Amino acid sequence: MSKKAGIILFNPRSAEGKHRIPNSILQVGASIESKYPYVFVDGNREKDPWKTIKGYLDSGDYQYFGSTVMPGPQLKQAIPFSKQAKTDYPELKIIWGGYFPSNQSQVCLDSGFVDYIINGPGDDVFPRLLDALESEEPVGTIENIIYKDEKGEMTSTRKQGLLNQDQLPRLPYEYLDEFYPLDQYFGKTFLGEKTLAYHSSFGCPFTCSFCAVVPIYNARWKGKSAKSIYADVKKLKTDYGIDAIEFHDNNFFTSRKRVVEFAELILDEGISWWGEGRIDTMDQYKDEDLALMSKAGCRMIFFGAETGNDEVLKQMDKGGTQSSAQILAFAKRLRQFNIIPEYSFVLGLPGKDEKAVMRQIDQDIDFIKKVKEVNSETEIIIYIYSPVPTEGSDLNQQITAAGFKFPEKLEDWLDPAWENFDLRKNPLTPWLTPQMIDKIKNFETVLNAYYPTASDFKVSDFQKRVMKTLSGIRYKTNLFKYPYELKALQKYWLNYRQPEIEGFYSE
Repeated sequence: MSKKAGIILFNPRSAEGKHRIPNSILQVGASIESKYPYVFVDGNREKDPWKTIKGYLDSGDYQYFGSTVMPGPQLKQAIPFSKQAKTDYPELKIIWGGYFPSNQSQVCLDSGFVDYIINGPGDDVFPRLLDALESEEPVGTIENIIYKDEKGEMTSTRKQGLLNQDQLPRLPYEYLDEFYPLDQYFGKTFLGEKTLAYHSSFGCPFTCSFCAVVPIYNARWKGKSAKSIYADVKKLKTDYGIDAIEFHDNNFFTSRKRVVEFAELILDEGISWWGEGRIDTMDQYKDEDLALMSKAGCRMIFFGAETGNDEVLKQMDKGGTQSSAQILAFAKRLRQFNIIPEYSFVLGLPGKDEKAVMRQIDQDIDFIKKVKEVNSETEIIIYIYSPVPTEGSDLNQQITAAGFKFPEKLEDWLDPAWENFDLRKNPLTPWLTPQMIDKIKNFETVLNAYYPTASDFKVSDFQKRVMKTLSGIRYKTNLFKYPYELKALQKYWLNYRQPEIEGFYSE
């Protein structure tokens, strides 16, 4: 019997990946564990990831290279390492998964060094793809695959329904521990001393036109049961002493029944937790539900508030019932339960002209200040609008008409400007002028000085008081221009962290 082909599963370096278990490649590893030999390479844990990858390839035991690829920093390793691997080992099959290749599939396949894209969860389709390649069978009947056919044309196979999450194999934490000490992944955050990064569900049942998840899951959501989540958490607490969880689901709070059951199970475990949800969904939770969640350790919830303009919310195809009035009321409501709402806003959407865009930016700034008035504890995350390829939406038609284009070559994404674009901090959008971008960023600087994030526990109360005093006049009078003194203090005195980029972890 011939030797089975081996697979290298690579997690490229990311902003906060040093303290985040690479769940994506663990998920794939779990799916092939009984069929194919595989190794993990975590770019966040390697001084020279390419040296490690090359060592495996030189052994001749590995014929496949799989990489998870999210937009932004991960491209810095995923692109050059994949290209080098294909150049040095031309028979190697390179398979990418993650939001970036799913949303930018044409440019990935046109690069010549990405052979296949997993367009969604790979638990079932990844091992089937390997089986087909090993037996030299066609791959067109396998769901969630994007590839080039014999004619060189990009082909997308049909989407697979989301699988029962409780029936998937448990993630191979112990195997990862053989490559990198698992205990080192549990970093210190404002939530706890040992914080676990965990995914309990896939997808989201909404179709927001600015969200990269929508083209992948098509408004579908499926999660693990509360009992399964609790079993995983309990084991990791027993084995490694975790005391906090970041749920990185796209929408952890979709099922109220599941959340309430989980809160009841974890009530006496002394574990703090954070997750992402929707305002209109959670506003339907009962007061006793929110009180239970708080008692069970829920400390903060991330919400996409997006804007205080109801017409723009419709333009975003936000779905549901979310409104500006509800955004304000819910922030006020959460205060009584000692749960911090973390509201993200997306500023700089296209408008009919420059005046309209600037007017909307000013309105959103005023609205953010109103949110702070009703609940000063509300965390504010500001993004500058970055388009995603959501075909057919009104918003997509607007950005196309305005002259926006994505890079035509994969390696162009390595330009620092496009990395910042992926982080939604520095757009390359033709309708935003330098004046507009400066106003957004300067307001963010003043806001962060007047209301420092609670997630950066290294900032002392004394430092917070100094920053609030220095920024007070600017904040109250809307004098946001040239806040150089605040930027200098945040950089050199506070070493201020932005959770939307760097996460909650402390080095």
